[in-house]
Amino acid sequence: MKCRFCGKQIKKIFIDLTNSPPSNSFLSLKQLNEPEIFYPLKLFVCEFCFLVQIPEYKKYHEIFDNNYIYFSSFSKSWLDHANKYVDMITKRYSLNSNSFVIEIASNDGYLLQFFKNKSIPCLGIEPSLSTAKIAKKRGIEVIEDFFNTKLASSIASTKKADLIIGNNVLAHVPNINDFVSSLKIILKPNGIITLEFPHLLNLIEQNQFDTIYHEHFSYFSFHTVKMIFLRHGLTIFDVEELDTHGGSLRIFATHSENSNFASDNVKALEIKEETAGIKNIEYYMKFSDKINIIKNTFLQFLIKQRGIGKKIAAYGAAAKGNTLFNYCGIKKDLVSFVADISPYKQGKFLPGCHIPVVSPKIIKKEKPDIIIIIPWNIKEEIISELNYTKNWGAKFVIPIPRLEILS
Repeated sequence: MKCRFCGKQIKKIFIDLTNSPPSNSFLSLKQLNEPEIFYPLKLFVCEFCFLVQIPEYKKYHEIFDNNYIYFSSFSKSWLDHANKYVDMITKRYSLNSNSFVIEIASNDGYLLQFFKNKSIPCLGIEPSLSTAKIAKKRGIEVIEDFFNTKLASSIASTKKADLIIGNNVLAHVPNINDFVSSLKIILKPNGIITLEFPHLLNLIEQNQFDTIYHEHFSYFSFHTVKMIFLRHGLTIFDVEELDTHGGSLRIFATHSENSNFASDNVKALEIKEETAGIKNIEYYMKFSDKINIIKNTFLQFLIKQRGIGKKIAAYGAAAKGNTLFNYCGIKKDLVSFVADISPYKQGKFLPGCHIPVVSPKIIKKEKPDIIIIIPWNIKEEIISELNYTKNWGAKFVIPIPRLEILS
């Protein structure tokens, strides 16, 4: 394949997780008796720009369709994160009722609702009708479409943004160059862009292979993102390292003609990445060996526990779990069910492994001995929610970055 940023031919395999169904293609009871499509889950790394990427095995408009069932508002910690961001950015750039904010991939209005509460005009762009519908019920204006140069030009013909936000959307874009150039089109001359995305450095260092799935077309280091933005006339002048999603970056960018300034954060992160080896292709080649160790350790643990009669369940039907379970070959014989707070997932089955998704109430009924926490990035929130399981001595298991067992 050709690199989706620089266009060079790429052959280096970053990791091969064999085949898996799309991570959010949950199944109904009827679909369990129908054929299921598996796609290769193989990532490549470009030797020239170091962008880690997967071919578009399944088209993005098929993944983010009208039945997309990831709703951001079901995580309290993510809502708190969004609320704090809105307070911070409003003060930092003196946003008010005369400002205009656009969020790309606004989901169910989880973030824009906080701007609306401050009477700051805002617009969401969201291709999934299922999530856009919820945002509209909150009184948020939403354009139900994919963001690209055509849509950006249409919006810019009437109004441009003081602030553009994109949280966990950059990885979902198959055409990166079109996406970033579109950001420039709708940005006011003195406007600001902030994007948040998982940091490739953390994925590698913390063995986060379960964050790899078909809807994530690319995986970014700061080094590569900075190059992408510069090519399209945008300069990243500041960056923050966040704890969200196992370690993310929040970049601040503006028109290149406006800024020659780079914060100390930018310089420090560049040194950190280069020291780790982010510009050395050999750094990427060691990842697969570490993942095989995690897979074998996790499987051996589960098989042993089932062998001595322990009841095993999981919590949080996140996309992470679908990658983890399918790569490890985990089925219902090892994990009885996955509990999830989202009613949109309850009553369905995980793709590939066909483990049922149930209400958290089932945990109290079944009293599992072991509970695997799939969304380990919010493990504190989940452990607090499941505090009652100490009544029967349940243990929590965190498989990433290494097997961890918590009482």
